[in-house]
Amino acid sequence: MAKRGIESLGELKGKRVLVRVDFNVPLKRGADGSQQVADDYRLEAALPTIRRLSEAGARVVLMSHLGRPKGEPKPELSLAPVAARLAELLGSPVAFCPETVGAAAQAAASELAEGGVLVVENLRFHKGEKKNEPEFAAALAALGELYVNDAFGVCHRAHASVAAVTEHLPSACGLLIEREVEALGPLRDGSAARPLVVVLGGAKLGTKIPVLEALIPRTDAILVGGGMAYTLLKAQGKPIGGSKVEDDLLDTATQILESARTRAREQGCQLVLPHDHVVAAGLDDLTGYDVVEEVPSNRMALDVGPASLAEFVQVLRTAKTVFWNGPLGVFEQPPFHLGTHYVASFLAGRQGDCRTIVGGGDSAAAARQLGLADAMDWVSTGGGASLLYVQGEDLPGLDALPEA
Repeated sequence: MAKRGIESLGELKGKRVLVRVDFNVPLKRGADGSQQVADDYRLEAALPTIRRLSEAGARVVLMSHLGRPKGEPKPELSLAPVAARLAELLGSPVAFCPETVGAAAQAAASELAEGGVLVVENLRFHKGEKKNEPEFAAALAALGELYVNDAFGVCHRAHASVAAVTEHLPSACGLLIEREVEALGPLRDGSAARPLVVVLGGAKLGTKIPVLEALIPRTDAILVGGGMAYTLLKAQGKPIGGSKVEDDLLDTATQILESARTRAREQGCQLVLPHDHVVAAGLDDLTGYDVVEEVPSNRMALDVGPASLAEFVQVLRTAKTVFWNGPLGVFEQPPFHLGTHYVASFLAGRQGDCRTIVGGGDSAAAARQLGLADAMDWVSTGGGASLLYVQGEDLPGLDALPEA
């Protein structure tokens, strides 16, 4: 799926280049009470494209969403603090326009010097963004002469700044999307080095059913942890105590298990579920904190146990490619971070012998929180987008861009 890159846009000097970035970052209150960026990861991921355009003399107009303002302006979700932090990372001024579209935004874009950078206000302050309205897309397009999509994390959304805007301007993908497609492509097309092992975690099985169904036929092993494991275990008739379960998906879970058994018989794919568990009365109540093989009725499982981790590592030891999406326990709350930390540390130690791709979302957050992101071969900026892409689904944001 080779798409036209920035080089296809021709001479950039003096041109207004409208760039869709993903600056949907967490914010925090600073010591002075002001909003500040709490995690720079997505800003840093966008820097190569911004610098490439700026150094070529383009006038760079950046647009992004932040949070869920539901089509109305909300001051606490302004991109102003994001623009301020971006200026610090770039080491050069970044202008900010408190309007997204219209005369003020067009004037701010036109007034940019060559190489200058502007951030316009939150796209989702306008209902037309999520509705992919042609009128809103045209208003966005009026800010630029060329368009670059570098927001892989929203490429699975048919929104105005991602899809409809490409009908108005010569378009290309940015450097981040190029790297995302390069990293995730072998998982999508089946060319990844084997053995290929998928590590799936996270709270809900429902969000992972399509990726399970898609990957079971073309994967050597799938290791399952996190809350989603307990719906599968309950479908097997295992005691899961007070662990979180999606009872409405038990029939689907049974079908997944049967598909995995068939695949194991025919081609040797393993579906490995935890068989011991770290339990407690609750996240904020460590009463009964223990490692058990059967979860008591008055306890809930909050992490995978050591025997399960040992089995996971035995499988991972021979892997040549690993795709990891979702933490194996409640990693944000010690001591339930240990399973995720252990597996992440093991994968980091295999760098060079095994290619590890982290599929964005909470798994990317866990890798960064644990200080191991740099030891992974690729940490995707898109959680939902990376899953859909690996499954083989079409992404509207990529489909809208011209082929190379």
